[in-house]
Amino acid sequence: MRALVVSVHDVSPLTQASCDKIVQELRGLGIGTASLLVIPNHHGKAPVNTDPGFKEWMTNLVRQGYEPVLHGYYHARSAKPTDTRVTRFTTQFYTAGEGEFFDLGREEAVERLHRGMDDLAFLGRKIYGFVAPAWLLGYEAEAAVRKVGFSYITNVGSVKVFDGVHRYASRSLVWSTRAPWRRIVSLAWNQRLASRLHEKPLLRIGIHPADCEIPAVWSQVKSIITAALQDRQPLSYEKFVADHLEPAHNAQLPNGC
Repeated sequence: MRALVVSVHDVSPLTQASCDKIVQELRGLGIGTASLLVIPNHHGKAPVNTDPGFKEWMTNLVRQGYEPVLHGYYHARSAKPTDTRVTRFTTQFYTAGEGEFFDLGREEAVERLHRGMDDLAFLGRKIYGFVAPAWLLGYEAEAAVRKVGFSYITNVGSVKVFDGVHRYASRSLVWSTRAPWRRIVSLAWNQRLASRLHEKPLLRIGIHPADCEIPAVWSQVKSIITAALQDRQPLSYEKFVADHLEPAHNAQLPNGC
């Protein structure tokens, strides 16, 4: 059966209520597992390791089969006086200052990755995936991700597995809701994209906390998921990677996750 991976982005104490609503509604559709992209200290305002309610909520979801994925550390990237026009466009207009790992040096990236893993140690399990905020991952930062020992990363167009350097081309459906015109464009784009990807082995759907607050966007998300479940198996990224690697490499990933 073909695969459907649903990921919930920007999971943190700041977004816990919206993320829980998304998880519960996904369950109602038949999605009992997903990849939860966790920000350890969202914008420097919400450290997960000092929030008992968030830790209990995340721990319960992981026990139920949801996959925790490290999603940056702060998520935000501050503008720099040395930024070029292209950099300003990419990190400010395109992502509203959220491209934390866009141009981090290797040492700083390694430090933040280790700090993030330490902050999520309360989950009691290894974390295999890293997804850069806004999918912006520079060369040095990607080298840091490999050095720290993550098994895979994703970007908007693919899932990349480091062991053997497998790359699964798959454009993710994702919605932009910051402005009315962005919502209109997203709705049109994702309707066409979902149709184009109908026969592909992997369908990826990325959900952000704000998506469930916009009726037209949330209605389309649910409609696409409902249609996909007719002939696709819902998996986490971790499970998809484990199922599609050669058997000799599967030992790096837990069975049944």
